[in-house]
Amino acid sequence: MNEHTLSMRLERVAAQVPAGARLADIGSDHGYLPVALMRRGAIVAAVAGELALTPFQAAQRTVRDNGLEQRITVRRANGLAALEAQDAITAISLCGMGGETIRDILDSGKARLNGLERLILQPNGGEQPLRQWLMENDYRIVHEEVLRENRFDYEIIVAERDGLRHYSPEELYFGPLLLMARSPAFLAKWQRRLRERQRTMSQLSRAQQALTQEKMQDIARQICWITEMLDSTERS
Repeated sequence: MNEHTLSMRLERVAAQVPAGARLADIGSDHGYLPVALMRRGAIVAAVAGELALTPFQAAQRTVRDNGLEQRITVRRANGLAALEAQDAITAISLCGMGGETIRDILDSGKARLNGLERLILQPNGGEQPLRQWLMENDYRIVHEEVLRENRFDYEIIVAERDGLRHYSPEELYFGPLLLMARSPAFLAKWQRRLRERQRTMSQLSRAQQALTQEKMQDIARQICWITEMLDSTERS
C-alpha cells in the first residue's frame, strides 16, 4: 500500500470523505490517505496528525515526495491537538486504532470540534463503546459498512452531529444501520464472531474460575444477541 494504491479499507474510508473537504487525518501513519485524496483532487487541504516520531517523519516524506507541502500540513501532536482553528477542518478521519482509543481521542479533544465536521471512523474492534460516545455526544450515524480484508473484519462508521439520538443496546452492539441492512458481509462477520464467543465460553466453563463469572455473563448475553439476530434474519 502507498499513496498511489490504498488498501481496500482505506479506499472505503476515502469514499466517505466529502468532495472538496478540508480533511484532518489523525494517526495518519505514512500520510497515504490525505496524499491519495489530494492527488485525486478530492480534497482542497489536509492536516496529517501523528504522535509517534517514525510515522510522523514518514508522513512528512510522503507529502514532500509528492510536492504537496503547500496543501497538506503534517503535525506531530497527540490526537485532535493537531487541529488549529485556521485549518477550518470539515472532515476528520481516525483509522486503524481500537474503538476505545478513537473514543478517547474524540473525548479528550472535544474542545477542538465545532460539531460541523463529518467523522469518518475505522475502528479495529471496540465499535460498541465508540458508538456509545457518538450517541452521548449528539452524533447521528449516517453510514456504516463491514468489509473483510486480509482475514480481518473491519467496520467503518460515519457520523455527523445533528442533535440527540438514542440507540438501543443491540444497535450500539451491531450498528444501527448495519443491523437494518444485514448485508452478506455483516452476517458472515457475526457468524464467525458467534463461533468465537462460543469457543471462549466453553474455555471459561472448563476453567471454572469464580473471577470469570461476570465475563461469562457478558459473553452469554452476546451469544444470545448474535443468535437471535441470525435466527431472525433466516426467518425473514
